[in-house]
Amino acid sequence: MDRAKKEELVQTLHDIFDHTGVIVVAHYTGLSVSKMTELRRQAREAGGQVKVAKNRLAKIALEGTQAEEMKELFTGPTVIAFSDDPVAVPKVAVNFAKENESLVILGGMMGATVLDTDGVKYLASLPSLDELRGKLVGLIQAPAGKIAQVINAPAGQLARVFSAYGDKDEAA
Repeated sequence: MDRAKKEELVQTLHDIFDHTGVIVVAHYTGLSVSKMTELRRQAREAGGQVKVAKNRLAKIALEGTQAEEMKELFTGPTVIAFSDDPVAVPKVAVNFAKENESLVILGGMMGATVLDTDGVKYLASLPSLDELRGKLVGLIQAPAGKIAQVINAPAGQLARVFSAYGDKDEAA
């Protein structure tokens, strides 16, 4: 890789480290190309990305970013997964690591908070933004539905009473 491409890669990584919601760093020793492609596909479907970069370049890119404290994670063959959604990429990485022993999660970063392996696993256990939005909409709609039931209940009862009287008169 020539110097211009290295500088471009460092700038790209610097932007990722400085502006991304969550970053997961993992070792990928022994992961086949097809498995790495599968990890990238899953991350992309969840709204994230996966990059492999030289540790030396990643450490240079970390300088002056909010993720600078992650430097010690970049040893050995590392892969970086990142997204703006704080739950999507950790969930993909943890689930992929469960299925493939070759992917070992080292830690990560969410905002200005450095995460260890357990922190990344905790993030993966949280519901996604879409799930939270669905629950919130359900909570907002529930009171309106209950109000409609309470308002309609007396009218329904009254209709059943009239119907019963009508049936009684026809029987007689």
